[in-house]
Amino acid sequence: MKHQEIESPEELRDAIQCFWYTSIDFGERLSTFEVLPDGYAEIVFIFGSTCSISTPGGLQSLPSPFIMGLLGQPVILHANNHLEVIGIRCFPWTVFDLLGLKPGQDRVHVFKHPIARLQSSLSQLVQVGKIEEALEHVKQYFLNAREGIAANSLLFKAGVAMRKANGTLPVSQVAAAAHATVRTLERNFKQSTGYTVKDVSGLMRFEQVRNHLWLNPDANLAGLAHELGYADQAHLSRDFKRYTGTTPAAFARKVRKGKQTITEDFVAFVQA
Repeated sequence: MKHQEIESPEELRDAIQCFWYTSIDFGERLSTFEVLPDGYAEIVFIFGSTCSISTPGGLQSLPSPFIMGLLGQPVILHANNHLEVIGIRCFPWTVFDLLGLKPGQDRVHVFKHPIARLQSSLSQLVQVGKIEEALEHVKQYFLNAREGIAANSLLFKAGVAMRKANGTLPVSQVAAAAHATVRTLERNFKQSTGYTVKDVSGLMRFEQVRNHLWLNPDANLAGLAHELGYADQAHLSRDFKRYTGTTPAAFARKVRKGKQTITEDFVAFVQA
């Protein structure tokens, strides 16, 4: 697997965390992998192999681009041969405003938008290995798009406070950091994300646990619970199982057996 990313420029840092590229060779047989929950929403372009999602009716091929929204549970995807991905990692309170779309709670958002016109030019760059140029092309698109979108300073301030505390702040303190009432904050947050502050904070805190265990599967869970603001180890374990369907101990065992990472501190894909 090959991975690279570029930082979001200062003009976009209140909306986009980074731009990234990943290349994975799955082999000829159809492979299954999970996308794990975290505190971001991703705009995803795919090239090369097709990528499908498991649905009650069977496998559904995903278009390019699509949005991987906030996840309450892992999403099972399928691909084979050579899959290449370009992603825009957005804060969940900005992704829909950036695209001018109505927010929703779908795990995968299939949408129609002028950004799809990038597919052809990005594909040409990816095919000849000009990955940095492709990432710069996407970055420039959002720099141009952002000029016509007014930043929501309330959500920006709230987001900074939430990220700084890794999702451990109560809603009242997030509202205070944003200089707003709880009611005003929640209304703005729901309108922009489709979720509550508590929903997103929970995912942020879970992400910290997940990353700790990914990098150090032998970590002491009681100590981790204390460090990340959980009431106790049982609270951490319940939260972890809620988002993954498995216990922290079982996840750690899976990590020890073998893993497939995107970067050292961000887990996107786990081979099933």
